[in-house]
Amino acid sequence: MSSVAEPYRTARRVLPKVDRRRFQRVKINVLGRFMLPNRAEYPCQVVDMSPGGAALMAPVSGEVGQRVIAYVDHIGRIEGEISRLFEGGFAMTVNATARKRDKLASQLTWLANRHVLNLPEDRRHERIVPRNPFSHVILPDGREIRCRIIDVSLSGAAVAVDIRPPLGAAVTLGRMRARVVRHFEDGIALEFAALQSPDVISNNL
Repeated sequence: MSSVAEPYRTARRVLPKVDRRRFQRVKINVLGRFMLPNRAEYPCQVVDMSPGGAALMAPVSGEVGQRVIAYVDHIGRIEGEISRLFEGGFAMTVNATARKRDKLASQLTWLANRHVLNLPEDRRHERIVPRNPFSHVILPDGREIRCRIIDVSLSGAAVAVDIRPPLGAAVTLGRMRARVVRHFEDGIALEFAALQSPDVISNNL
């Protein structure tokens, strides 16, 4: 399995604070939300991250130097400043203590290994067919389309739908945030942003 903690610790000792770009970055694909100084909240998708910085796909980019507070699934709260803008998003620094950086390194190691092991597609959670299989999916551009749920578990769902958003796209199934992890002939497979309870699933589809 990959381990990213040790390179982070070494980099933290010898690199100055401004050289965070040299931290080893991990490609991830997790959802979240962020807040700019105007206190408005926006959805985002973190596409790569290190204990020193992150790259976010977002509908609003802000300006270089602006403070950002983000809440990222599986990671938690991070804060820093916008360091660079790119098409469809921005890069930000991550201001954190040494202890927080070690925690981030461990979290990123887990996320990297989860990707290597293809865990979003595992079958650890029992899949069921809901009593009412019809729901709706909200696409990244805000369109809402009707769908049929083929099966659902605590961690995701298979959905029959005519439109197939790209892999990694952030969508909403019913009222639950998710991302597209696979395409198949009749639709898409979704991974929920967090494990759901049976009651939450039945109340939010």
